[in-house]
Amino acid sequence: MSERTAKIAYGLAGFGFLLLLIGSWWGLFVAPPEQYMGQVERILYVHVPTAWVAMLAFTSTFVCAVAFLVRNRWRWDSWLEASVEVSVVLGFLLCLQGSIFAKPTWGVWWDWDPRLTSMAILEFAFVGILALRRFVDDPSRRAVWSSVATIIAAVDVPIVYYSVKWWNSLHQLQSNPSTVSSAFYAPLRINAFGVLLLAAGMIALRSRIARLRLQRELAPPPAATGPEVVLAALAGLAGTTAFSGKIQGGWSFVWLAYTATAVSFALYMVSLHYRYRVELRRAARAPSPAAGGTSE
Repeated sequence: MSERTAKIAYGLAGFGFLLLLIGSWWGLFVAPPEQYMGQVERILYVHVPTAWVAMLAFTSTFVCAVAFLVRNRWRWDSWLEASVEVSVVLGFLLCLQGSIFAKPTWGVWWDWDPRLTSMAILEFAFVGILALRRFVDDPSRRAVWSSVATIIAAVDVPIVYYSVKWWNSLHQLQSNPSTVSSAFYAPLRINAFGVLLLAAGMIALRSRIARLRLQRELAPPPAATGPEVVLAALAGLAGTTAFSGKIQGGWSFVWLAYTATAVSFALYMVSLHYRYRVELRRAARAPSPAAGGTSE
Protein backbone atom coordinates (compact mmCIF):
# COMPACT_ATOMS: atom_id res chain seq x y z
CA MET A 1 0.00 0.00 0.00
CA SER A 2 1.48 3.36 -1.01
CA GLU A 3 1.58 6.58 0.97
CA ARG A 4 -1.21 7.83 -1.28
CA THR A 5 -3.41 5.00 -0.05
CA ALA A 6 -2.55 5.89 3.54
CA LYS A 7 -3.74 9.44 2.83
CA ILE A 8 -6.98 8.00 1.44
CA ALA A 9 -7.37 6.03 4.68
CA TYR A 10 -7.01 9.24 6.70
CA GLY A 11 -9.51 10.92 4.38
CA LEU A 12 -12.08 8.14 4.80
CA ALA A 13 -11.71 8.23 8.57
CA GLY A 14 -11.97 12.02 8.65
CA PHE A 15 -15.07 12.12 6.43
CA GLY A 16 -16.64 9.34 8.46
CA PHE A 17 -15.98 11.22 11.69
CA LEU A 18 -17.55 14.33 10.16
CA LEU A 19 -20.69 12.37 9.21
CA LEU A 20 -20.75 10.92 12.72
CA LEU A 21 -20.68 14.43 14.19
CA ILE A 22 -23.54 15.54 11.91
CA GLY A 23 -25.64 12.48 12.64
CA SER A 24 -25.00 12.75 16.37
CA TRP A 25 -25.96 16.43 16.37
CA TRP A 26 -29.16 15.52 14.52
CA GLY A 27 -29.93 12.71 16.94
CA LEU A 28 -29.22 14.82 20.02
CA PHE A 29 -30.83 18.13 19.11
CA VAL A 30 -33.17 17.70 16.12
CA ALA A 31 -34.87 14.29 16.41
CA PRO A 32 -37.73 14.18 18.95
CA PRO A 33 -37.63 11.94 22.03
CA GLU A 34 -39.28 8.54 21.69
CA GLN A 35 -42.72 8.13 23.29
CA TYR A 36 -41.77 5.48 25.87
CA MET A 37 -37.97 5.55 26.10
CA GLY A 38 -37.77 9.33 26.18
CA GLN A 39 -34.29 10.83 25.83
CA VAL A 40 -32.58 7.44 26.36
CA GLU A 41 -33.65 6.43 22.84
CA ARG A 42 -31.03 8.83 21.46
CA ILE A 43 -28.34 6.32 22.47
CA LEU A 44 -29.59 4.09 19.65
CA TYR A 45 -28.38 6.62 17.07
CA VAL A 46 -24.82 5.53 17.85
CA HIS A 47 -25.49 2.04 19.21
CA VAL A 48 -27.35 0.66 16.20
CA PRO A 49 -24.89 1.97 13.55
CA THR A 50 -22.03 0.57 15.63
CA ALA A 51 -23.79 -2.80 15.69
CA TRP A 52 -24.35 -2.81 11.92
CA VAL A 53 -20.75 -1.95 11.10
CA ALA A 54 -19.35 -4.28 13.78
CA MET A 55 -21.16 -7.22 12.18
CA LEU A 56 -19.76 -6.21 8.78
CA ALA A 57 -16.25 -5.95 10.24
CA PHE A 58 -16.48 -9.37 11.90
CA THR A 59 -17.76 -10.84 8.64
CA SER A 60 -14.87 -9.23 6.71
CA THR A 61 -12.39 -11.08 8.92
CA PHE A 62 -13.86 -14.37 7.70
CA VAL A 63 -13.48 -13.24 4.09
CA CYS A 64 -9.86 -12.20 4.63
CA ALA A 65 -9.02 -15.45 6.41
CA VAL A 66 -10.48 -17.61 3.65
CA ALA A 67 -8.83 -15.45 0.98
CA PHE A 68 -5.41 -15.86 2.59
CA LEU A 69 -5.71 -19.63 2.87
CA VAL A 70 -6.91 -19.90 -0.74
CA ARG A 71 -4.70 -17.25 -2.41
CA ASN A 72 -1.69 -17.39 -0.06
CA ARG A 73 -1.02 -13.66 -0.48
CA TRP A 74 0.46 -11.55 2.30
CA ARG A 75 -1.90 -8.68 1.56
CA TRP A 76 -4.80 -10.76 2.86
CA ASP A 77 -2.96 -11.45 6.10
CA SER A 78 -2.42 -7.71 6.57
CA TRP A 79 -6.11 -7.04 5.91
CA LEU A 80 -7.01 -9.87 8.30
CA GLU A 81 -4.93 -8.40 11.12
CA ALA A 82 -6.46 -4.98 10.55
CA SER A 83 -10.03 -6.28 10.35
CA VAL A 84 -9.67 -8.37 13.51
CA GLU A 85 -8.34 -5.44 15.54
CA VAL A 86 -10.97 -2.96 14.32
CA SER A 87 -13.68 -5.59 14.92
CA VAL A 88 -12.50 -5.91 18.53
CA VAL A 89 -12.66 -2.12 18.96
CA LEU A 90 -16.17 -1.95 17.48
CA GLY A 91 -17.28 -4.97 19.52
CA PHE A 92 -16.01 -3.41 22.75
CA LEU A 93 -17.73 -0.12 21.93
CA LEU A 94 -20.94 -1.98 21.05
CA CYS A 95 -20.98 -3.73 24.44
CA LEU A 96 -20.18 -0.47 26.23
CA GLN A 97 -22.98 1.42 24.50
CA GLY A 98 -25.37 -1.47 25.11
CA SER A 99 -24.58 -1.52 28.81
CA ILE A 100 -25.23 2.21 29.10
CA PHE A 101 -28.56 1.76 27.27
CA ALA A 102 -29.50 -1.31 29.34
CA LYS A 103 -29.27 0.35 32.75
CA PRO A 104 -32.19 2.80 32.33
CA THR A 105 -34.25 0.45 30.11
CA TRP A 106 -33.67 -3.02 31.60
CA GLY A 107 -32.66 -1.92 35.09
CA VAL A 108 -29.23 -3.63 34.91
CA TRP A 109 -25.90 -2.83 33.26
CA TRP A 110 -25.52 -6.37 31.91
CA ASP A 111 -27.56 -9.54 31.55
CA TRP A 112 -26.40 -12.91 30.27
CA ASP A 113 -29.21 -13.25 27.75
CA PRO A 114 -28.54 -14.99 24.40
CA ARG A 115 -27.64 -11.83 22.43
CA LEU A 116 -25.24 -10.43 25.03
CA THR A 117 -23.70 -13.81 25.83
CA SER A 118 -23.02 -14.70 22.19
CA MET A 119 -21.59 -11.22 21.60
CA ALA A 120 -19.29 -11.53 24.61
CA ILE A 121 -18.06 -14.91 23.34
CA LEU A 122 -17.39 -13.39 19.91
CA GLU A 123 -15.47 -10.49 21.42
CA PHE A 124 -13.29 -12.69 23.63
CA ALA A 125 -12.63 -15.07 20.74
CA PHE A 126 -11.27 -12.25 18.58
CA VAL A 127 -9.23 -10.86 21.47
CA GLY A 128 -7.70 -14.33 21.63
CA ILE A 129 -6.85 -14.13 17.92
CA LEU A 130 -5.05 -10.83 18.50
CA ALA A 131 -3.13 -12.47 21.35
CA LEU A 132 -2.23 -15.38 19.06
CA ARG A 133 -0.84 -13.01 16.45
CA ARG A 134 1.07 -11.16 19.15
CA PHE A 135 2.88 -14.22 20.51
CA VAL A 136 3.66 -16.11 17.29
CA ASP A 137 6.84 -14.69 15.76
CA ASP A 138 7.01 -16.69 12.53
CA PRO A 139 4.95 -14.77 9.90
CA SER A 140 3.83 -17.86 7.99
CA ARG A 141 2.65 -19.77 11.05
CA ARG A 142 1.04 -16.64 12.46
CA ALA A 143 -0.90 -16.04 9.25
CA VAL A 144 -2.11 -19.62 8.88
CA TRP A 145 -2.98 -20.20 12.52
CA SER A 146 -4.82 -16.91 12.91
CA SER A 147 -6.72 -17.50 9.65
CA VAL A 148 -7.94 -20.88 10.86
CA ALA A 149 -8.81 -19.44 14.27
CA THR A 150 -10.72 -16.59 12.62
CA ILE A 151 -12.79 -18.96 10.49
CA ILE A 152 -13.73 -20.94 13.62
CA ALA A 153 -14.55 -17.81 15.65
CA ALA A 154 -16.62 -16.30 12.81
CA VAL A 155 -19.13 -19.12 13.21
CA ASP A 156 -20.48 -17.08 16.13
CA VAL A 157 -21.33 -14.08 13.89
CA PRO A 158 -24.64 -15.48 12.55
CA ILE A 159 -25.41 -16.80 16.05
CA VAL A 160 -25.13 -13.25 17.40
CA TYR A 161 -27.38 -11.92 14.65
CA TYR A 162 -30.11 -14.57 14.92
CA SER A 163 -29.96 -15.06 18.71
CA VAL A 164 -32.92 -12.72 19.31
CA LYS A 165 -35.01 -14.80 16.89
CA TRP A 166 -33.88 -18.25 18.03
CA TRP A 167 -34.15 -17.74 21.80
CA ASN A 168 -36.17 -15.75 24.31
CA SER A 169 -34.12 -12.59 24.80
CA LEU A 170 -34.37 -9.26 26.58
CA HIS A 171 -32.80 -7.68 23.52
CA GLN A 172 -35.25 -6.35 20.95
CA LEU A 173 -35.50 -7.74 17.42
CA GLN A 174 -33.53 -6.10 14.62
CA SER A 175 -35.02 -2.90 13.24
CA ASN A 176 -35.55 -2.18 9.55
CA PRO A 177 -36.75 0.89 7.61
CA SER A 178 -40.37 -0.24 7.86
CA THR A 179 -40.22 -0.32 11.68
CA VAL A 180 -38.38 2.99 12.17
CA SER A 181 -40.28 6.28 12.29
CA SER A 182 -39.25 8.84 9.66
CA ALA A 183 -38.24 11.26 12.44
CA PHE A 184 -35.58 8.80 13.62
CA TYR A 185 -34.45 7.56 10.21
CA ALA A 186 -32.05 10.35 9.19
CA PRO A 187 -29.67 10.31 12.19
CA LEU A 188 -29.52 6.52 12.07
CA ARG A 189 -28.52 6.50 8.39
CA ILE A 190 -26.06 9.37 8.64
CA ASN A 191 -24.31 7.77 11.60
CA ALA A 192 -24.35 4.39 9.87
CA PHE A 193 -22.42 5.78 6.89
CA GLY A 194 -20.19 7.72 9.28
CA VAL A 195 -19.21 4.65 11.30
CA LEU A 196 -18.81 2.64 8.08
CA LEU A 197 -16.37 5.12 6.52
CA LEU A 198 -14.54 5.58 9.82
CA ALA A 199 -14.11 1.82 10.18
CA ALA A 200 -12.98 1.50 6.56
CA GLY A 201 -10.35 4.17 7.10
CA MET A 202 -9.15 2.55 10.31
CA ILE A 203 -8.89 -0.87 8.67
CA ALA A 204 -6.97 0.58 5.71
CA LEU A 205 -4.52 2.41 7.98
CA ARG A 206 -4.13 -0.59 10.31
CA SER A 207 -3.40 -2.87 7.34
CA ARG A 208 -0.67 -0.45 6.28
CA ILE A 209 0.90 -0.78 9.74
CA ALA A 210 0.75 -4.57 9.47
CA ARG A 211 2.28 -4.42 5.99
CA LEU A 212 5.22 -2.30 7.11
CA ARG A 213 5.91 -4.62 10.04
CA LEU A 214 5.72 -7.66 7.76
CA GLN A 215 8.25 -6.14 5.36
CA ARG A 216 10.62 -5.63 8.28
CA GLU A 217 10.12 -9.20 9.51
CA LEU A 218 10.77 -10.71 6.07
CA ALA A 219 13.81 -8.54 5.38
CA PRO A 220 17.17 -10.40 5.52
CA PRO A 221 18.98 -9.76 8.81
CA PRO A 222 22.25 -7.82 8.68
CA ALA A 223 25.36 -10.01 8.50
CA ALA A 224 26.82 -10.73 11.95
CA THR A 225 30.58 -10.49 12.42
CA GLY A 226 33.08 -10.99 15.24
CA PRO A 227 31.55 -11.16 18.74
CA GLU A 228 28.02 -11.02 17.30
CA VAL A 229 28.52 -14.48 15.77
CA VAL A 230 29.58 -15.91 19.13
CA LEU A 231 26.67 -14.27 20.94
CA ALA A 232 24.24 -15.58 18.33
CA ALA A 233 25.62 -19.10 18.72
CA LEU A 234 25.33 -18.90 22.53
CA ALA A 235 21.77 -17.60 22.21
CA GLY A 236 20.91 -20.63 20.10
CA LEU A 237 21.79 -22.88 23.05
CA ALA A 238 20.24 -21.27 25.49
CA GLY A 239 -29.56 -11.56 38.36
CA THR A 240 -32.05 -9.73 35.70
CA THR A 241 -34.62 -6.94 36.28
CA ALA A 242 -36.97 -6.30 33.31
CA PHE A 243 -38.28 -2.74 32.83
CA SER A 244 -41.68 -1.68 31.57
CA GLY A 245 -43.36 1.69 31.23
CA LYS A 246 -42.14 5.12 30.23
CA ILE A 247 -38.55 6.13 31.03
CA GLN A 248 -38.12 9.54 32.60
CA GLY A 249 -35.07 11.74 31.93
CA GLY A 250 -32.06 9.81 30.75
CA TRP A 251 -29.84 12.59 29.36
CA SER A 252 -26.97 11.51 31.61
CA PHE A 253 -26.96 8.08 29.97
CA VAL A 254 -27.20 9.65 26.51
CA TRP A 255 -24.18 11.89 27.08
CA LEU A 256 -22.27 8.98 28.59
CA ALA A 257 -22.88 6.83 25.51
CA TYR A 258 -21.93 9.58 23.03
CA THR A 259 -18.84 10.52 25.04
CA ALA A 260 -17.73 6.88 25.20
CA THR A 261 -18.20 6.57 21.44
CA ALA A 262 -16.24 9.73 20.60
CA VAL A 263 -13.43 8.98 23.04
CA SER A 264 -13.09 5.36 21.87
CA PHE A 265 -12.88 6.27 18.19
CA ALA A 266 -10.56 9.22 18.86
CA LEU A 267 -8.16 7.24 21.04
CA TYR A 268 -8.00 4.37 18.57
CA MET A 269 -7.31 6.73 15.65
CA VAL A 270 -4.55 8.41 17.67
CA SER A 271 -3.02 5.00 18.43
CA LEU A 272 -3.20 4.03 14.74
CA HIS A 273 -1.52 7.27 13.69
CA TYR A 274 1.24 6.82 16.27
CA ARG A 275 1.90 3.18 15.29
CA TYR A 276 1.86 4.11 11.62
CA ARG A 277 4.53 6.78 12.12
CA VAL A 278 6.63 4.35 14.18
CA GLU A 279 6.45 1.70 11.46
CA LEU A 280 7.39 4.27 8.81
CA ARG A 281 10.51 5.21 10.79
CA ARG A 282 11.42 1.56 11.30
CA ALA A 283 10.87 0.81 7.61
CA ALA A 284 13.19 3.68 6.66
CA ARG A 285 15.97 2.20 8.81
CA ALA A 286 15.44 -1.46 7.89
CA PRO A 287 17.20 -3.19 4.95
CA SER A 288 15.16 -3.87 1.82
CA PRO A 289 13.34 -7.24 1.79
CA ALA A 290 14.52 -10.04 -0.45
CA ALA A 291 13.08 -10.09 -3.92
CA GLY A 292 9.60 -11.64 -3.88
CA GLY A 293 9.66 -11.89 -0.07
CA THR A 294 6.49 -9.84 0.34
CA SER A 295 4.82 -10.49 -2.98
CA GLU A 296 1.21 -9.55 -3.25
